[in-house]
Amino acid sequence: MDERSAPLPYPSGWFCVGRSRGLPPGRVRTVRLMGEDVVLYRTRRGAVRAVGPHCPHLGAHFGAGGTVRGEELVCPFHGFAFGPDGSCTGSPDGIRFRGALAGRRLCERDGALFVWCGPGGGPGNGSDGGSDGGAPAWELPPAVGVRPLAWWSGDVLSHPQEVMENSVDFRHTRVLHGLDTRETAPPEVAGPLFTVHQRTTTRFPGLGAVSLEQPLMLFGLGLMRMEVELPQVGGTLRVWVLPTPVAPWRTRVRFAVTATVPVPGVGAARAVDRAASWAALQASVRIIKQDRPVLDHKRYLAQPRLVPGERSIGLFRRWARQFYPGLHPEPVPGVHPDPRAGLQPEPDTAD
Repeated sequence: MDERSAPLPYPSGWFCVGRSRGLPPGRVRTVRLMGEDVVLYRTRRGAVRAVGPHCPHLGAHFGAGGTVRGEELVCPFHGFAFGPDGSCTGSPDGIRFRGALAGRRLCERDGALFVWCGPGGGPGNGSDGGSDGGAPAWELPPAVGVRPLAWWSGDVLSHPQEVMENSVDFRHTRVLHGLDTRETAPPEVAGPLFTVHQRTTTRFPGLGAVSLEQPLMLFGLGLMRMEVELPQVGGTLRVWVLPTPVAPWRTRVRFAVTATVPVPGVGAARAVDRAASWAALQASVRIIKQDRPVLDHKRYLAQPRLVPGERSIGLFRRWARQFYPGLHPEPVPGVHPDPRAGLQPEPDTAD
């Protein structure tokens, strides 16, 4: 499938391109994003950058032998060096030129790397974006202060909007996953933030049936965050779902999990938290593996035949329209965003 035949175009927004720990100082990596290569590198002082893959001199690919020298990225072909602002700073024979790298806006949150795509520069809009790609239309929320302890990634033949739509498709959770998930309040909309209120009843080993309040926060179509209190054990479960479009109708889905479980008489124990995080991750992976055959073969319907109880799917789709350049978001009946609430300034093999 190519971009012209895809039922939905690439969305704008922030999308995860890997883990922070996968890019130590001095490392250069190539990632795939919206059908294009993006080169990531971290300077010796720890600053992380994202740039277009080709040197403006004669087109060499930085991901094929490029190196980091101090705070500069060095082309593997002729040795031209480029500073943090993308400008050429020199070469082995002292010659410089006025061309600059095509920069991409990048930020780090909770141990993950995100690149801005869409209006303002970046993959998917056909713009080189200059040294910084222009200002993003909105910013990611602040970090939660706790990094994930367990990661998984895998590809689905689908689109980030389809992956995120599962968060409001409560009917499928009982049929496909055997989970009793119910909506406890209508979704809330505030610009690029979509909040889902739900309760899931499930079974935990040694605890029996447990009812969990699960507010889900969607920040655009590239980040979903969930925080669940576990009163039975006095712990907290945090889950990140990170769908990234890598090609037309192909999405890399990353799950990241941190569970904190106090141990009586000991308090916080890293080994216990890590084991609990991996156990929780396996439950999340089981769900996406059940979803994958459906996502791989389903057809996106622009006008689905929604039935009673599925109003939130319609709300979600209207909200998602804002992430497609050239399409104007429609008002969502019954939902009145508060303008003051807008956002401001297989295991771990794929990363």
